[in-house]
Parts: sequence; structure tokens; C-alpha cells
Amino acid sequence: MKSDTPQRYGTLSRLFHWAIAVLVFWQALKIFDRIDDGEHWVGQTLVPWHISIGVLVLLLVVPRIAWALRNQGNRPPGPQPAWLGFLAKAGHVALYAALVLMPVTGISIMIGNGYGLAVFGMELVAGGGEIPWLATFGGTLHSPVAWLLLAMIAGHVVMALWHHFVRRDGVLRRML
Repeated sequence: MKSDTPQRYGTLSRLFHWAIAVLVFWQALKIFDRIDDGEHWVGQTLVPWHISIGVLVLLLVVPRIAWALRNQGNRPPGPQPAWLGFLAKAGHVALYAALVLMPVTGISIMIGNGYGLAVFGMELVAGGGEIPWLATFGGTLHSPVAWLLLAMIAGHVVMALWHHFVRRDGVLRRML
């Protein structure tokens, strides 16, 4: 698989990016579970996979971060002035942090409340006693981080479109 170059993201970077994007979009459909108590096709068809897809996101984002760090020298120079490049890096770090924190807090809710953890029908952690501090950790952060992640994704999309239509610098084309 091709590594990243200053002209284009490599195959693996693009695969990670778009796979995670599709899975996070699927996860965002969880909001429909709040309508009519999930009694509609989205709530009954897609939402039951929420935990499994969340774990899959975690399993993809960790190697994605490692791959991004390995390829960081293969990127074009950041935008000028330098503070814009700093903001872009900070935004990506925040996105990655939220993409890790979301499944970690979700897993914390499940295990902390004694439900255990089953992923794609496989029991990874058996249900057991409650762990109040773990349930509180997950329960306190999961929803606010979800909203923050959605806001950051919206910002990410807006900036990609700004690069493409206003700056015309090819940033979006590198990921397509």
C-alpha cells in the first residue's frame, strides 16, 4: 500500500479516513433512537449495532493514529501564516482524541453498569458487578464528547470544502 506523499494521501490513509467517516456517520444515527423510543427503521435496524461499531471505530482509529504519525513527514508544508497550520494540527489531534474517547467512554458505561461487553455477538467481557466510578466516567463524558465530535466533524467538512472551493489548494483532492 502506498504511503502518503506531499501530493496525495496513500491508500491506507484514505481507507482509514473513509471507513472511519462512514462508521461515525452510522454512529451519529443513534440520535434517531431518541425519537419515538427508537420505534422506527433506524432505531430497529442500525442502532442495535452501536456498541459493535463503536468498538470497530476504536480498532480502526488506533492504527490510523500510528499510521498518521509514521507518515507525518510526507505531508506538504502547512498553510501560511504558521498559526493556521497549528490550528489545523490541533483540530486533527482533537478529532483523534474524541474518536478514541467515544468508544472508551461507551465501553466504560457498559462494563461500569455491569452489562459486560459483546461485540458482533462475541462476548468480550462478561457481565458482572457494577463499577460505579467507571459507569460515572463513561456516563459523564460520552454524550458531551459525542456532541463535541459532531461539531468538530462539521468544522472538518467546512474546512475541507473551504480548502477546495476558496483556497483551491488541492487538500480535498489529496484525500479523494
